[in-house]
Amino acid sequence: MITYADYMSLALYDPEIGYYMKTNKKLGTEGDFYTSSGVHSVFGQVFAHFFLDVIEKEGLPPIICEFGGGDGRFAKAVMDEWERLKPEGKEDLSYVIIEMSPYHREEQKKLLANNEGFRQYDSLNSLKQQMGEEFKGIIFSNELIDAFPVHVVEKCRDDLYEIYVTVDESDGLTEKYQLCTDERILSWLCSYGPTLKEGQRIEVPLYMNQWITEINEFMNKGLLLTIDYGYTKEQWQMPERKDGSLRGYFKHQLINNPLLHPTEMDITSHIHIDAYNEITEENNFNKVIDLKQNRFLLMIGILKFLQEYHDPNPFSEKSKLNRAIQTLINDSGMSAAFHVFVHSKQLTETDHYRFLSEDPYKM
Repeated sequence: MITYADYMSLALYDPEIGYYMKTNKKLGTEGDFYTSSGVHSVFGQVFAHFFLDVIEKEGLPPIICEFGGGDGRFAKAVMDEWERLKPEGKEDLSYVIIEMSPYHREEQKKLLANNEGFRQYDSLNSLKQQMGEEFKGIIFSNELIDAFPVHVVEKCRDDLYEIYVTVDESDGLTEKYQLCTDERILSWLCSYGPTLKEGQRIEVPLYMNQWITEINEFMNKGLLLTIDYGYTKEQWQMPERKDGSLRGYFKHQLINNPLLHPTEMDITSHIHIDAYNEITEENNFNKVIDLKQNRFLLMIGILKFLQEYHDPNPFSEKSKLNRAIQTLINDSGMSAAFHVFVHSKQLTETDHYRFLSEDPYKM
C-alpha cells in the first residue's frame, strides 16, 4: 500500500517504467495531450519580447531557465525570435532547460542543435553544481506543477482520511482509506487549503512547496513565470469539484480514474492557485500579475504578430499564424483554462514593464 504521491512518482517518473521517462511520443497528435507551445511558434515568440523587456529593464544577465521543456518548441521559438530582435547579441543569450525525461532531452537536442547558448541538465542539482553560484535571470515553466506528485485526502464523517493505492484480489489497482496522521498534510490544509465539506476529496501538493523553496534558494534575483491550470479556494468549494481534480490523459481522452493505464498515461491535477501565490510570497517573491493566459498574451502584445493577407489559401503561413493567434486569445479556447503567474525577486522595475504601460491593442 502506497500513497497517491508515491504512486504518481512511480507511474510518471520511475527511471525504467515511468510515463515521462519512456520513449513514447507524448505531445501532439501522436501523443496524449497538447500544450500551447504546440499551437504555433508565435506563442514562444511573444514571450521572447516579454523576456527581453524584463532583462533589459532590470539589467539582468540574459539567462532563461525552463523547467520541463518538453519537445523544445518553446525554447526554439524564444531563441529564434531573440536572434531576430538582437542579431548582434544572439550569442549572449543562455537558454537552459532542466529536463529529467531522457526522451525529451533527445528531442530538445535535435531541435536546438543549431541554437547557440542552449544548455541542458537533468536536474536542478546538476545545474547548481555547474553554475557554482546563485541564479540571476528568468525561470519559466509551462504545465509543470500540474504533474507534480500529490497526496489525496477525503473528509468522511468529520474525519480526514488519506487515500492510498493498493492491489485488489484480481491484481488490479484500487484505493484504500486510512485515517490521515501525516502532520505535513494536516498542516498544509490548515495553512493553505479550503475548508473541506463532507465527502469532499482534494489533492495536497506538498511537492509544490518543496519546488518553490528550492527555486527561492536557487534564485538570487530575477523573475519566476509559471503557466498552469488550477482553482482558487472559492472554486474548490463548488459542488462539481467535490471529487478533486486528479485524472489522466490517454491518447487525448480524459480518464477520470488515475489508476487506469499505469505508466502509460499522463496524470495531472489542478494546482491550488491561492496557495501557489501565498507560498511564493512566503519565499521572498513579490506577485507581479496573475492572469488567464489569453489575457496575458494580449497584454504582452500578441496582436502585433497578426498579418494582413489576401491569400484565400487557408493553409498559407500567414493564415495559419492568424488562426493560431485567434486560438490563443479566444475566451473559449485552451488559453482561457490556464493562468500565468509572474513573481519577482529583488527586482525594482516591475511597474515599468512594457506590457503594463503600452496599449496591447495597438498594432
